[in-house]
Amino acid sequence: MQHRIVVLGAGYAGAIAAGRLARRLRPEDVALTLVNAEPDFVERVRMHQLATGQDLTPRPLAEMFAGTGVDVTVARVTGVDVDRGTVTITGARGTEELGYDTLVYALGSGWNGQGVPGATEHAHEIASRPGALRLRERLAGLDGGEAVVVVGGGLTGLEAATEIAEAHPDLAVALAARGGLGDGLSPKGRGHLRKVVDRLGITVHEHAAVTGVEADRVTLADGRSVPAAVTVWTAGFTVHPIAAATTLEVGGTGQIVVDSTMRSVSHPQVYAIGDAALAMGSTGEPLRMSCASGTPSAWQAADAIAARLTGGKLPNVTLRYYNQCISLGRKEGLIQYVTADDRPVRAALTGRLAALYKELVCKGAAWGVTNPTLGLPTTRRRVTRDVPATNSRSEAPA
Repeated sequence: MQHRIVVLGAGYAGAIAAGRLARRLRPEDVALTLVNAEPDFVERVRMHQLATGQDLTPRPLAEMFAGTGVDVTVARVTGVDVDRGTVTITGARGTEELGYDTLVYALGSGWNGQGVPGATEHAHEIASRPGALRLRERLAGLDGGEAVVVVGGGLTGLEAATEIAEAHPDLAVALAARGGLGDGLSPKGRGHLRKVVDRLGITVHEHAAVTGVEADRVTLADGRSVPAAVTVWTAGFTVHPIAAATTLEVGGTGQIVVDSTMRSVSHPQVYAIGDAALAMGSTGEPLRMSCASGTPSAWQAADAIAARLTGGKLPNVTLRYYNQCISLGRKEGLIQYVTADDRPVRAALTGRLAALYKELVCKGAAWGVTNPTLGLPTTRRRVTRDVPATNSRSEAPA
């Protein structure tokens, strides 16, 4: 019988894992199913571009995986029973149940209103394609001079604020950050960021936590009220809630606790990758939710699954960071070089060259997803044994 591998979610991590598994294993030995709620791959790192009116290249999953042996199923995941080894999905054929021998959980994350009153009702999000399209329509309907407030001073907030200000110079764009502008960047990085923000005419409210959102304003922790015809919420992400509803061991964030091979520490037939995984980096700190974490975690999991099934050598790669890539509109960028554990170093690349660098990174990430089986050995290995039904805590570290 074929070993059944089900991959939930076709974002960067899930799509890469599915393609890598297809390249590593023989189709005679494994049945690979990739489940995703949308028929297309979504370039999440470009949602701020979509929101400002730019058109993105369509990437249908069925075309991406044609001829690979991966069965693409367009459906929503509504339940996971890790004790029975089943997944419940709802799609065009109604509600059905899929059985698995190995599950790769890559359902990712969505926006997080942080419990702030009014955020869910009044703020726009760009963590999803539907959210970005709703914001796109709203921004296009604003009159000149109307105010847009981006909440969140992280990388997503910086990209959103600068992209909106560049694409809609007639709007009054503001950024509300809980900390200082560019916290987490080097002095050179912070200096360049401030220069770009000033040139684009963005008003920055630093050390200004947002405590309330209304239809026409946001309220700051110090009591100030900031006008906002549109509020864009980028203050953090939260993972899909399904994992926390199972018997999987999860952390306080709802992420699945995994070992160094991205395998669940409580259920050895389950692997978690991307934002869904509570994985540790080079210094024992959790990896941040990002494409920079998702891609290597997908490689790690796929290679570990293939190794365990074929009797090969387990991967022994420590996940680490190299840089933070930030687009500041279409003409400016900032590449902040970092240590392995994501702390900034003095070096940073800025300006148009940095913008080109970031664009190449985005294109490279999309290429890696849309060509998921390239760059790996052409000889697939035969499945020689099933995944051991042992708790991964007792297995020797990879």
